[in-house]
Amino acid sequence: MSHDHSHHSTNRIRLAFAFGITVVILIAELIGAVITGSLALLVDAGHMVTDAGGLLMALVAASLMLRPPTNQRTWGFRRAEVIAAAAQASVLLVVGLYAVYEGIRRLFEPVEVQSAGLLIFGIVGLVGNIVAMVILAGGRSSSLNMRAAFLEVVTDALGSVAVIISAVVITLTGWTGIDAVVGLLIAALILPRAIRLLRESTGVLLEETPPELNLDDVRKHILELQHVIDVHDLHASRISTDLPVLTAHVVLDDSCFHDGHATRILHDLQECVANHFPVSVKHSTFQLEPAGMVDVEDACIAPEAPDQTLPKP
Repeated sequence: MSHDHSHHSTNRIRLAFAFGITVVILIAELIGAVITGSLALLVDAGHMVTDAGGLLMALVAASLMLRPPTNQRTWGFRRAEVIAAAAQASVLLVVGLYAVYEGIRRLFEPVEVQSAGLLIFGIVGLVGNIVAMVILAGGRSSSLNMRAAFLEVVTDALGSVAVIISAVVITLTGWTGIDAVVGLLIAALILPRAIRLLRESTGVLLEETPPELNLDDVRKHILELQHVIDVHDLHASRISTDLPVLTAHVVLDDSCFHDGHATRILHDLQECVANHFPVSVKHSTFQLEPAGMVDVEDACIAPEAPDQTLPKP
């Protein structure tokens, strides 16, 4: 627990620095968009608005994850990072769709763009984004929340590169339509990543099985353990991206409950799901049942038999 606490605390510091840098770049790009009239810079600034909000949500989520569990929230706020990632992805999707609309419109209705100012603000944005990328790189694989934050900064950096290219082309050729093309390219960077992130975060919220875990393989491996007769009510999901959980009812030979084998088998089951699959499931719950036991869950949901009592005359 202390290691996890230190880990999340480090991520929070990284996010705080990245958020501060993003806000500075955002202010610079908004000023630049007004001065130069560039769509590419305006779209990138709009993207920066969502990124600043996304990093703020990620920072809040990282802070909430440091709170200990309670009787009301037995997992604490571990799912806050997934909710934050879903919110970021939703906003990024809206920004990407707007960029497509405005880019197509400006292809047919070009506007004047000041290339010199566009180049300066593009370089400022790129330098700031590279610094933020370096800060977040160390924690990007630790959670969906950190990966979303790193992804946003990467797309910002690519957007800044596109803005710089736009400025150079306008300076050399005078063709301002490149600004709309660059705006569309930035949208092409945003949309696929937003959709993928939204799909993954939604999968966690809907308690889908972790993609690295094949339940058929889990069932097969458990059935190979000695004294195991059957496995049913097998479920796996994720509380957060780094916290998979698994539950199952395991039917054992009746003798296991008399000769002490049940305790040993429970240990084997927990070792099995923790060490034999691509994703390690450290939080597993197994209900051990004798072969003749009627499953309580099935009994609870079974329809009641109709009343066969004849009415009295």
